[in-house]
Amino acid sequence: MKPKIVFMGTPEFAVASLDAICNAGYDVTAVVTVPDRKAGRGQKIVFSPVKEYALSHNLPLLQPEKLRDETFITQLRNTAADLFVVVAFRMLPKVVWDMPPMGTFNLHASLLPHYRGAAPINWAIINGEKKTGVTTFMLNERIDEGGILIQNTTPISANDTAETLHNRLAAMGAALVVETISGLATGKLKPQQQPSITDLKSAPKIFKEDCAINWKKNGAEIVNFVRGLNPYPAATTAMTDERGQTHNFKIYDVSFDNEMIGYGTIQTDSKKYLKVGCNDGCINILSIQIEGKRRNSIEEFLRGYDISSWKLTS
Repeated sequence: MKPKIVFMGTPEFAVASLDAICNAGYDVTAVVTVPDRKAGRGQKIVFSPVKEYALSHNLPLLQPEKLRDETFITQLRNTAADLFVVVAFRMLPKVVWDMPPMGTFNLHASLLPHYRGAAPINWAIINGEKKTGVTTFMLNERIDEGGILIQNTTPISANDTAETLHNRLAAMGAALVVETISGLATGKLKPQQQPSITDLKSAPKIFKEDCAINWKKNGAEIVNFVRGLNPYPAATTAMTDERGQTHNFKIYDVSFDNEMIGYGTIQTDSKKYLKVGCNDGCINILSIQIEGKRRNSIEEFLRGYDISSWKLTS
């Protein structure tokens, strides 16, 4: 007998798993996602991607403000679900994750125990990892530390960005979620304690101030940093024009050249290329967005701006 499932998630990454669960024929008795929010200049109400999916497939929907709210807890109990599945949602209190008879498991976009935290995809690329993967594990009191159920691995190529890796792991994770549900339902799958590792790599949430490029680093590190933040939240830098005005930029695509032009030096022919000196060479900026404008290739950008006299903002 297939278990009844409550699914909890918010972003696009979670939609693939919810879709896979539905396509596998499981009874989703409720979908839990964040409350609607206002976004953009017009402050329009925006639904989470998971809510959009739930509405389009006529799935019961819950959007609690507080996860300990008695009304929400009662609604969860009334679903009579056997298993809760969590993908990219909030930290759950014990009263929630301990509720279903089969427990609650989570999908995480790393090879646990490494890269526990909010941004595992970004940090794996930033740190120059050659592989990553997805893990399902049972929830407990400690974030991302429950018993591992299944892991699958994928290589990280030199061309991967946070976006391409996100999409690949979302698809891998969806298949793993269905496999995990089946394994738990048949009793063949048992959680295994996460190994104890002294030099764990973490994946903390990335804030705006964390996105500034450190041009003193080596080129390979800067390339990985840009890739790991492409397209969101995007690596940033600032330049000052000849009038002393500072302009903020998002940098999306770069390449490394071992030509030594001097740390912090900006080199351009105003038509085809823009280079910035780093510790061991220079970075070719290939795709850029000046604050308040749209993203451009470097050729498009240089047709509109003469930055030959601009300097990196210190």
